[in-house]
Amino acid sequence: MRSYRPTPSLLKASGLVAAFLAAGLTARGQAPATSPKASETPQPAGSLTELQQQIQALSAELRDMRAEVKGARSEAAALSQELGHTRDELTALKNDLAATRHQTASQATVPSPAGPAAHAGGTTEDRVSKIEEEQQLLSAKVDDQYQSKVESGSKYRVRLSGMALFNAFTTRGATDSFDLPQSAVARDPLQPNGAFGATLRQSILGLDVSGPEILGAKTSADIRADFAGGFTATPNGVTAGLVRLRTAGLRLDWQDTSVVAGQYTPFFSPLSPSSLASVAYPALASSGNLWVWTPQVYVEHRLNLSENSSVSFQGGILDGLAGESAGGSYYRYPQAGERSGQPAYAARMAWTRKSQAGPLSVGVGGYYERQSWGYYRTVDAWAATADWSLPLSHWLALTGEFYHGRALGGLGAAGEQSIATTGPLYDPQTVVRGLNSTGGWAQLKFIASEKLEFNSAFGEDFSIPPDVGYSTAGAGYTGTTIGRNESAFFNSIYHLRSNLMFSVEYRRLRTAEAQPGLFSANQVSVSAATLF
Repeated sequence: MRSYRPTPSLLKASGLVAAFLAAGLTARGQAPATSPKASETPQPAGSLTELQQQIQALSAELRDMRAEVKGARSEAAALSQELGHTRDELTALKNDLAATRHQTASQATVPSPAGPAAHAGGTTEDRVSKIEEEQQLLSAKVDDQYQSKVESGSKYRVRLSGMALFNAFTTRGATDSFDLPQSAVARDPLQPNGAFGATLRQSILGLDVSGPEILGAKTSADIRADFAGGFTATPNGVTAGLVRLRTAGLRLDWQDTSVVAGQYTPFFSPLSPSSLASVAYPALASSGNLWVWTPQVYVEHRLNLSENSSVSFQGGILDGLAGESAGGSYYRYPQAGERSGQPAYAARMAWTRKSQAGPLSVGVGGYYERQSWGYYRTVDAWAATADWSLPLSHWLALTGEFYHGRALGGLGAAGEQSIATTGPLYDPQTVVRGLNSTGGWAQLKFIASEKLEFNSAFGEDFSIPPDVGYSTAGAGYTGTTIGRNESAFFNSIYHLRSNLMFSVEYRRLRTAEAQPGLFSANQVSVSAATLF
């Protein structure tokens, strides 16, 4: 605290008071008791005036002194408060310094062999050196993160991913789609029996984002798109594939429970064969692979039975699709499953066990959907499914799926048709029945090495009208009358690098219509993919 020094005016006032008091005491002590006349002698008028002036000056000096004392007290209080803040800051700084010294001392691993002074000096040098190394490493990591980061409108991390996929192919026979065949069709006499082409429209772009933690759950979201949404009506438009939404959605993941909302493969039919020749549509689609990207919401709960085995339960709702075409309209009209006024329902249960060869999994599922085809004609669509993934050894694995149900055209069964009719749908007298379907697929994977694998798969979908007099021609939304569709392929996939793959594949398709007619086609493709 700053010391207080009296001002000259205060010293002057004090001197006057002291002189006045001394003069009074001296006069009183020297006055004789026997000289009353002397004491009664009047003082000169000038002395009284001078005394009054001195008293007035003294009063003024006292007032100034009081004001200065008041200011000094205020200044002293401010200094005391500032000193308290400084003391608190110094205490916090000491605590931080002590914690830093303790942390640095605990991290020091090379003690000095000399005495205490040398030990302290050596430890400090080690600390400084280690801190510099950590700063350099952190700076390098920050630089890498800055170079690889994707700018986002939020503060959460966004990761760009995808695959640039080149496919060259040659086809013998006629197929429904030249580059992505799903079934064989009758050959047009004006068209040659074979053709060659190439495409990159199966390339994929994706974004993944990690969100905040909500109610103890980790949140995440993703979106995937490719260029297989059709072609522009321009010259050479086959090379300008239109962008198409594949999958998108968000997840909330707790330790044993997950909630998923988005457009994905049906959760009750989760597997697909391995192929680089068929990515825009999973391999064996319409040939036993029950598949479609559909909006859905489901909950999954995982229950550990033991250290190596667990059971998962999934249940949710899906958009009711019936395989109808959107018709290229700008506006969206409800499909038969959506016209029923309720979603589709599905559930799945799977058992998983860890083994030295890999995880073994077996699952069963069920699906139900109510479809409305107008004029109060309703169809109950349903399916029972099974899937398996069996590691037979470290280098051999068997995977596959099986299903049986009715009106499953929205999931790719029966040539993407759900019903058979006795006439056109616009006729109120037409009777509508669900089309029964049975199918499945199986794949045998042989892992020759860490970089090379071979896959062989076969799939079939079989469907027939429910009775004599019914046909799929009256449904009118695809025009196909497929009764049996088979596909088989053999491929090899070579991983030159972790993000660079090459593949050669041979595929055989056989399609039988509900009416007499059997068609076949072959395709050989060469693919190259780069992941990023």
